[in-house]
Amino acid sequence: MTTALYHDERTLWHGGGNYSFTLPTGGLVQPGAGLPESPETKRRFKNLIEVTGLTRDLSLRSAPEATTEDLLRVHPQHYLTSFKQLSDQGGGELGPRAPFGKGGYEIAALSAGLTTAALQAVLSGSVTNAYALSRPPGHHCLPDRPNGFCLLANIAIAIRAAQAATPGLRAAVIDWDVHHGNGTEAIFYDDPSVLAISLHQDRNYPMDTGHAADRGAGRGTGFNLNIPLPPGTGHKGYLAAFDRLVLPALQGFKPDVVIVACGYDAAAVDPLGRMLATADTFRQMTRRTLQAASDLCGDRLMMAHEGGYSETYVPFCGHAVLQEMAQSQITAPDPFEPTLTLRQPSAAFDTFVETWIDDLAAAL
Repeated sequence: MTTALYHDERTLWHGGGNYSFTLPTGGLVQPGAGLPESPETKRRFKNLIEVTGLTRDLSLRSAPEATTEDLLRVHPQHYLTSFKQLSDQGGGELGPRAPFGKGGYEIAALSAGLTTAALQAVLSGSVTNAYALSRPPGHHCLPDRPNGFCLLANIAIAIRAAQAATPGLRAAVIDWDVHHGNGTEAIFYDDPSVLAISLHQDRNYPMDTGHAADRGAGRGTGFNLNIPLPPGTGHKGYLAAFDRLVLPALQGFKPDVVIVACGYDAAAVDPLGRMLATADTFRQMTRRTLQAASDLCGDRLMMAHEGGYSETYVPFCGHAVLQEMAQSQITAPDPFEPTLTLRQPSAAFDTFVETWIDDLAAAL
């Protein structure tokens, strides 16, 4: 089998905005290190797989920027024009918490291009599966407005390009980023050809989206699945939600390809989440997803990097995912595992989470 890793150093050069954590600087907010969405989590992820030697079990690739034609299938011309003009002028901000510097348009198009090429490689059969280590992320971006660190809707752009080449293609998106994939939801909300599943911390970000009752509209009714989970859900709870809700939805939909919006901010040491997942949580979800892709669509699986803001822990979560995808024997033992095992929810809270999931299953 061949696992491809799509990456380009230029995506790590994206930056912009005077922020301290998630607050604009000024007034009583002192200048800080910028937004949590920094290049270091991705760079250290790449560094770790090079140091352990996992890259030897991967096919390392890059890709060109997504074309204007690709982008226009998702984003209207007026948005792309405004984005490009502001990018050329030195950068700025077209939407909340989505700043960019000069050249930000081209870097975002490159991030979308990496995701698009990864999906095309999987669908062509030239690789078994693929991972796009892309930046900036994309799952919050709406067609006409950036949002939450996301400037272009990477996964949606890749899907629409694939459907243009193969009309009738059915894609399932599993978004396990800690935040609701509101952009992906909005783009495909009335589209029965795309099953959009989002597991996320309940009312984290955006606080007004991600409700379990939001199931799609028109012909897309029933093809949007939100799985809001309580803070502190932990390893067992994530796997229970996966087994009870995600896998049955995939089996019922029977996709031609499975795509994962692979955020690591549900990890226990992430500054923007409170979910207590571990590197092994991501390993186990990947293992289940690989099996589902094998059973349903000939192993066709692509993952695109989304959130995750712990420079120390994201690399170990990502290593576990890539090791599983490549079926590699090269490991990076989780240095936080002893501590995070002790911090997992109590048996009583696990029971509470199981009841929460049961209620979701009954409502759906």
